[in-house]
Amino acid sequence: MAFSNNNTLISRATKIVGDVHFTGELYVAGKVTGNIFAEEGKDAKVVIEDTGIVEGEIRAPVIVVNGKIFGNIHSAKHLELAAKGVVNGVVHYESIEMVKGAQVNGNMIGNKAPDLAVVASATGINSKANVEG
Repeated sequence: MAFSNNNTLISRATKIVGDVHFTGELYVAGKVTGNIFAEEGKDAKVVIEDTGIVEGEIRAPVIVVNGKIFGNIHSAKHLELAAKGVVNGVVHYESIEMVKGAQVNGNMIGNKAPDLAVVASATGINSKANVEG
């Protein structure tokens, strides 16, 4: 995954009130009271550092949480919950990596479509359809 050269840091001493829209990589070490949205169709990554706090929704392809989130997370590709990460909300993910110590206080919803061959095998359904023409 190639990210653009756009790197943004919200430092420890910074508080943002309002929505943040970005491309590239966004590092949050301060506080965001509002939603964080990656630009649609672009590779983007949000990293919530151990001092970072987000009160709002996060939507991005790749999300790394090592701070505190009070809101829902929507990761289109990969979500990493690091040792100090705490999420209070619903977590939507395609793939997930969760380290010992991470916490999720809410639901976790996998967005990956099931492999139909595996589902068919597990349920005893023949996955090959007969088509007459």
